[in-house]
Amino acid sequence: MSGPDEGLLAEQMAYYRAAAPEYDRQYARSEDLRTVLAEVEGLPIAGDVLELACGTGQWTARLAARARSVTAVDASAEVLAIARERTASPGVRFVQADVFEWRAPRRYDTVFFAFWLSHVPPARLPAFWDTVAAALAPGGRAVFVDDGPGAVAVEEVLADQPAPATMRRLADGSRYRVVKVFHDARGLTDDLAALGWSARIRSVAGKLVGVAQPPAATG
Repeated sequence: MSGPDEGLLAEQMAYYRAAAPEYDRQYARSEDLRTVLAEVEGLPIAGDVLELACGTGQWTARLAARARSVTAVDASAEVLAIARERTASPGVRFVQADVFEWRAPRRYDTVFFAFWLSHVPPARLPAFWDTVAAALAPGGRAVFVDDGPGAVAVEEVLADQPAPATMRRLADGSRYRVVKVFHDARGLTDDLAALGWSARIRSVAGKLVGVAQPPAATG
């Protein structure tokens, strides 16, 4: 990572490493998250799937149930250890790598990411979507889930940061800055259109659920 947001992204990575043991608690106590998890059944996920920022594997097993194979990538060894325990499918391969630096060595029918896009600094969005496009096979689609704009009400938003950011606290009282961009469906659709993507984004239980096709697939 390099650039003015490098320190912020390093702190974000440290947060997810430290948060691994308690990360899943939010899924246990949030009806909205459980509702969105169930949405996987209706999403166009098929063939060989690349999951970016897979975290503790909450989504990975569900993807594996519908895919021919899943390659799940995350920078944190701590969350990957939990994901491996959760996902016993032989069709799943885990890769430890920084999503901002890693490039797929092959192409996939589906690229999936959940609650990751909001952690990508706006200045890095074009490069991120280029990475996604390069990983997609002809006719492939990106499928994603993220917080909706209402999430700003429950986050501690920080000012004067190199990218939009919030403060996160862990059970031990430690504090970490993380990138947090509160996308809305219309604005994100327009941002993707400006990059040549065609996207359909809807709201489910206050979260955003999107399906997008890269420029080469829109003509």
